[in-house]
Amino acid sequence: MPPNTKETIYPCPFSKGYGIPARQAWILLKVFLVYRLILAGLFVALFYSYTDSSLLGTYDSKLFTYSSQSYLILSIISGACITWRLTSYTTQAQLLIFTDIIILTLIMHASGGINSGMGTLLAVSIAAGGLLIGGRCAMLFAALASLAVLAEQVIADYVYSFNSTSYANAGMLGAAFFTIALLSYILAQRSEQIFQLADQQKQTITKLEDLNKYIIRHLQSGIIITNKQQAIQMANESALRLINLSTMPAKLGDISGQLPLAFETWLSDPEQNLALLQLPNQSEIHSRFMPLPAGDDFFYMIILEDIALYNQHVQQSKLASLGRLTASIAHEIRNPLSAITHAGQLLSENPLLSIQDQRLTEIIQTHSDRVNHIIEDILQLSRRTDSRREKIHLKPWLDNYLKNFIFEHSVNIDAFKLSYQLESLCVLIDPGHLRQIMDNLCRNALKYGKPGAGPIVLRIFAIRQVPCIEVIDNGSGIHRKHLPHLFEPFFTTSSSGTGLGLYISKELAELNQAKLSYYLTADNRSCFRLCLLNAEQTIIEL
Repeated sequence: MPPNTKETIYPCPFSKGYGIPARQAWILLKVFLVYRLILAGLFVALFYSYTDSSLLGTYDSKLFTYSSQSYLILSIISGACITWRLTSYTTQAQLLIFTDIIILTLIMHASGGINSGMGTLLAVSIAAGGLLIGGRCAMLFAALASLAVLAEQVIADYVYSFNSTSYANAGMLGAAFFTIALLSYILAQRSEQIFQLADQQKQTITKLEDLNKYIIRHLQSGIIITNKQQAIQMANESALRLINLSTMPAKLGDISGQLPLAFETWLSDPEQNLALLQLPNQSEIHSRFMPLPAGDDFFYMIILEDIALYNQHVQQSKLASLGRLTASIAHEIRNPLSAITHAGQLLSENPLLSIQDQRLTEIIQTHSDRVNHIIEDILQLSRRTDSRREKIHLKPWLDNYLKNFIFEHSVNIDAFKLSYQLESLCVLIDPGHLRQIMDNLCRNALKYGKPGAGPIVLRIFAIRQVPCIEVIDNGSGIHRKHLPHLFEPFFTTSSSGTGLGLYISKELAELNQAKLSYYLTADNRSCFRLCLLNAEQTIIEL
């Protein structure tokens, strides 16, 4: 049995006790073996250097010699068996106690019987039996030892070995054996209960540690543990993902040149515990610093949050109040707009209108429709519900989406092309929100992306395990001066657009912790990229 096993031993076949852990049981057995070796060695050494006043072997020196030497040899053999586990624990423990009872009784007889006082050594063996094996076996050992002492007295009395015998002393010694066995049994039971309780507490602590590690490892926020010298002790998966590293860095400076400065600033002024970091890949993350005392040591925890997660929280609070306001304004505008539209329609039906006046009524109708479209988009913002994210397999979802989009908008089937590197990419997003984002991007691509020059490409791929969708059209791209305002509300370069499509798409993306961005491809094609949460990465949101 390996020394580190967690198995519980029930040594005695007659025992109904709790048992003791294997490792502790073998240690106790080795301690008792060392005692036996010392005792056997003393018997042999003292016998060969004895004086006339010594009691060792005074009655039968030959019996004492054979017994003490056998005791030493058996102890050495037992040592080999215990060291290499040649026998089971139960067998070895019982053999040690049984041989103790037999040999120590013979040594007692060879040294002058019960009056020599050698019988008290049996008490140690009985106590060891109660601790090592326990249960009813302890009482069995006490009974055997008592019978051995009594049998020795009977034989000595029968053959007139000694001048006098003492059955009273033998009886008292037997009673002492039973008392010691009972006490050692009770002590063993308590020890076993303590071992069991300690093992349960150890298992509980281990489970809590594993749970804490699991939670930290799968937190959506990045966690970095560092010391005062800025040496990183631990970093969870989210932290490595946020800083775009595959292995844990050694120092804070390996993440960003700003992080050590922000850390030192916080140490000197604990009120400044927030910092915005610019990473080498141009992404931004929020960092927050916290002290982390751990006994005699002192560490510091740095919490990293994706800007998308931060924006999600901001958007949820901002849009909650904005939705109520826009709904109220839209309702107030819609009533007079309906009256203007109705009046314009009635006016346009007047046959006496000149051509110029007819043109003016068309302008009224066109711009009324545009204002109504803007109101519809604003109401869509106010009606928006919280994100209900689901696991979506991107390729089959986009296949189905393109079929429906082409059918609903009566578009040529060759107008779109789906390109993918991996078929198994899964994302976590609200399906309704994803459909709304894709509708806006695909409609814009049809409207501004020159679909006649080639198909609009929907590309699926992954960047550092982050699933992305790109909508690439054939347009000349957006002018550089317009890029800072691209996702602002009501910004548009079209006379017929409302300027809310891309704004709503970006808001929906941030609500799902996704990121919508724009760039020009290497061949100067216009491209919108939507990066989403990977559904295969387990995260715990706070």
